[in-house]
Amino acid sequence: MCWARLKEIENTRLELVLMKALVLGAGGVGRAIANIASRRSFITELVIADRNLSRAEDAVNRLKDPRFSAAQVNAAELEDIRELIRKADPDIVINAVDPRFVMPIFLACEIENKNYLDMAMSLSRPHPQYPYTETGVKCGDEQFARDWNWSERGIYALIGMGVEPGLSDVFAKYASDELFSRIDSITVLDGSNLVVAGSDFAPSFSIWTTIEECLNPPLVWEDGRGWYTTEPFSELEIFDFPDGIGPVECVNVEHEEVVLIPQKIEAKKVNFKYGLGAQFISILKTIHMLGMDRTETVDVQGIQVSPRDLLAASLPDPATLGSRMTGKTCAGSLVKGLDKNGEPKAVYLYNVVDNAWSMENYGDQAVVWQTAINPVIAMELIHEGVWKPEPGVNGPEWFDAKPFLAKLEEYGTSWHIRDESTAGIVK
Repeated sequence: MCWARLKEIENTRLELVLMKALVLGAGGVGRAIANIASRRSFITELVIADRNLSRAEDAVNRLKDPRFSAAQVNAAELEDIRELIRKADPDIVINAVDPRFVMPIFLACEIENKNYLDMAMSLSRPHPQYPYTETGVKCGDEQFARDWNWSERGIYALIGMGVEPGLSDVFAKYASDELFSRIDSITVLDGSNLVVAGSDFAPSFSIWTTIEECLNPPLVWEDGRGWYTTEPFSELEIFDFPDGIGPVECVNVEHEEVVLIPQKIEAKKVNFKYGLGAQFISILKTIHMLGMDRTETVDVQGIQVSPRDLLAASLPDPATLGSRMTGKTCAGSLVKGLDKNGEPKAVYLYNVVDNAWSMENYGDQAVVWQTAINPVIAMELIHEGVWKPEPGVNGPEWFDAKPFLAKLEEYGTSWHIRDESTAGIVK
């Protein structure tokens, strides 16, 4: 029996017995992952690590759970990550930091033969000559390029397992398996009516990541054409989000679902639209015009500073905004095509989280909680043997959607299907 197969058997046995996790990043999402996981018995040990040790300790101290501990790590340094992995000896490493740190963590897990999960995939690089028509390096390309080595080592990487990507991909998979015989389009649509009291501009999620998604050339996939790009903020439409959120201006942005979904689901078109609203779109355009989206460092009185890092440091930490935040956030997938009987069908599958509810029940603001619940559910499904990742690189749509959606309800939140207009759908 080959080494890879022996390793696979060993991993499966461990997953069914226990689940030791290492979470890298004690920001909003990392804190929420630890908080949610603390309420689940399948977690036997969890280490949460951050460059700022006190932040990791704060995340642990609020839980008062002996299974949880804090550690320090520099997620930009491969050897530092490897050392912590060896010390913690987890069954799975959860990447809860900005996507710029994906590859050091991903490679550290590969070298140390540890399973891996993230919520944002490796960064893209626009086409050097034609950034708004042709793809360069896509999100996740660097990870998928190493699929062969993960397969040989008998370990798995579950990538894009947050809310978007993640839950949105699960919705697309459910629609494909259960609702449609032909899919014409899948548009992931995210919107909210969140307001932060006392702040004219306070993003509810990492501004670093938001800039990366919104100002990079948006990615689109079409059957017969493959992947291509457009100008930022293209295909503006007003989408009426459910549960009282209402109409929001949505535009194409770069997002991982557009890479993942076409690999497992047949659809004529896949894109992602972010409900930014007119004000946020205007602010992002201004940020770009002033060059504050740049990641290259500039000299500021003898100190090398990245403009984007400076902007992020100047804005409130999204993890701290929950007590001043009101409103709801919605994540979902709009799917159009023909139903199982060959009739025109259009539905929006979605999950809404009310900030008042997530703060009351978990002490975490809605956006980070909605992101964090999904990797915890995925870990539990893997632990139970319901989801069985193959050695190599996997996405959410690699698995049956129904057990995941059942867990979503079990964890205290709900998902829904809303009928949409079937205008323009041809049989």
